[in-house]
Amino acid sequence: MKTILVTGAAGFIGSHLCERLLSTGRRVVGLDCFDTFYDPAIKRRNLAECLTNGSFRLVEGDIRDAAAVESAMGGCDMVVHLAARAGVRPSIEDPLLYQDVNIRGTNIILETMRRLKPDRLVFASSSSVYGNNRKVPFSEKDNVDFPISPYAATKKAGELLCHTYHSLFKMDITCLRFFTVYGARQRPDLAIHKFTRLIDGGQPIPVFGDGSMKRDHTYIDDIISGVMAAIERCGGFHIYNLGESRPVSLSDLIAAIERALGKKAIIDRQPLQPGDVDQTYADVSLARAELGYQPTTDIDTGLAQFVKWYRGERACSGA
Repeated sequence: MKTILVTGAAGFIGSHLCERLLSTGRRVVGLDCFDTFYDPAIKRRNLAECLTNGSFRLVEGDIRDAAAVESAMGGCDMVVHLAARAGVRPSIEDPLLYQDVNIRGTNIILETMRRLKPDRLVFASSSSVYGNNRKVPFSEKDNVDFPISPYAATKKAGELLCHTYHSLFKMDITCLRFFTVYGARQRPDLAIHKFTRLIDGGQPIPVFGDGSMKRDHTYIDDIISGVMAAIERCGGFHIYNLGESRPVSLSDLIAAIERALGKKAIIDRQPLQPGDVDQTYADVSLARAELGYQPTTDIDTGLAQFVKWYRGERACSGA
């Protein structure tokens, strides 16, 4: 039975991954600092099911704390590194914090792996590394030297660090570029969750630009299946896109949320924000060929599932 360390275990993607790993009979160590970027109580609820499983161990600590990382990593065979300071717009306000968490924290993970010898890593990167690439869909072969936010720059730097450690120390490393993940437990600040909450409450939703901006929204179950495939096939150094490969405009997304909720949105037009890219669109042919990645959830199906979860959460909270 393999033991896998998952950093950022209490987050949206991390908690889903821990549950899937435990369901396959693996032992899982979750590392999370329960940062206050959003309510830590939400993250603790995310892990409620995992904490009932005897094969799960939680270590509360920061990836910038080498002692905490060493405590979590001891005895592990592999690392899935999801922990990061997230968000394009907040990274513009505090770029030094993003550099510290996302670059130095990743370097501490890699250095600890070098000493403790779990020699396989799956690293969570981001579609943001493509910047305002005019060629679509985005391919792993595209030049990603032109990020337009500090967050994107830190993710590109993380990929470079991973390649360096693969080259120097022969670690097997797979970097996964996630494309706008949504579903149950999505962070409350992200568009689908925020819009759903505001539309449901009859409040205006802030819409930046004319609504033509497009995102390749990817359902959480599809992402987790891709991560699991990367875990199984981790060898050498690889970078893969994990997206739905079906971009949706902001206007169409709002219309789809309206359909899922059965309510109309009140639109509050705002100017475009610095750091926002015009579109994301994943070419997933490499992940299909080498990982067997097969995203299946269209936006209407995924949003219906998200709204079902959202309403269940509201009912549980008495809201």
